[in-house]
Amino acid sequence: MSKTCSVLVVGAGVTGLAAAALLAKCGHAGRLQITVIDAAPRPVFDPAADVALRVSAIALGSVGLLDAIGAWRQVLETRAGPYESMRVWDESIEPDSHGALQFDAAEFAVPQLGFIVENVLIQHALLAVLDKLDVELRFNTPVDRFDADLVIGADGARSFVREHYGIEAREFPYGQTAVVTHLRPEQPHRRAALQRFTQQGPLGLLPLADGRVSAVWSVADKLAARAQEASDTELGEMLTEASDFALGRLEVAGPRGAFPLCARHAAHYVMPGLALIGDAAHAVHPLAGQGANLGLQDAAQLAEVVDAALGAGEFPGDRRVLRRYERARKGENATMLHFMTGLNRLFATDSALVRELRVHGMRLFNHSGPIRSHAVRVALGVGR
Repeated sequence: MSKTCSVLVVGAGVTGLAAAALLAKCGHAGRLQITVIDAAPRPVFDPAADVALRVSAIALGSVGLLDAIGAWRQVLETRAGPYESMRVWDESIEPDSHGALQFDAAEFAVPQLGFIVENVLIQHALLAVLDKLDVELRFNTPVDRFDADLVIGADGARSFVREHYGIEAREFPYGQTAVVTHLRPEQPHRRAALQRFTQQGPLGLLPLADGRVSAVWSVADKLAARAQEASDTELGEMLTEASDFALGRLEVAGPRGAFPLCARHAAHYVMPGLALIGDAAHAVHPLAGQGANLGLQDAAQLAEVVDAALGAGEFPGDRRVLRRYERARKGENATMLHFMTGLNRLFATDSALVRELRVHGMRLFNHSGPIRSHAVRVALGVGR
């Protein structure tokens, strides 16, 4: 096959922009005509503004991917909060007890486990790369037709592309809402990411570069509504109690937001001339911060499949070609989705026996040697 293949990427979030950049930089990019379309305005990042509310935990594997694209340097030079350790514990124990899960970068011979980065900053850096490539960017443009050889649906959990093509998505409602805000801790976060599991739901505290922490509190809808209606002082007290004073008292020091949580998984990722990536294909619970990383892995796998197909003289829009991407990613994404769903339910169970088993299981995992090392490296995106 020698003719040009038109590619339409619908959605200019992190995943869609990464997919466009990877395709535009692949070995056979000269045979691709790439367009990115999004109904929203072009994202604008102001380094003088406060840290945006939406941040992601970018694992080392994703850092390497963004670096290969040419976007990571700008992110790092602007602002990115490295985290060098991680602590996960059940509400029934102390955060520094033997039953808590603790990971340190030094243990895995890396300078950090990952970075906390604003989504809009990653988009901004990817757009700076795409501006220099042969890619057409169209913002403020709702999609009204799909006249490309390959359509890539990267338009989020409520994907218009997925619905337009009639692909069903199974939903796993959590009955939870994520309350998000920035906090100023009484004690320094020491570049540690914290996760405390309570019967109300998990609370994640992610270290920001300026000394604050980004809080993600996933709780029952009624409690989330109370948190949204509370004053800054009241919300700070609620989150301080939920964190068990792990960083001392917490003061609200930024905007707040809330979004309902529901896992989704598309029945299939591909059709002739179509591939779904990122949240359009799968949406997971935010408690492990894996959403952005899974989407970037999708983008990388799809770009690799398309490039290989072009090199072999195949048509990238053929279903049999796109099925290679689906086979590589769907099972792995499903495993992560169900693991996160099960973990959330396990820690929400109000049972003394289950609570004891949880703590015992974490203690065993801490001393499991190669199993522990393998699991962490998978989470970091640096090995299987």
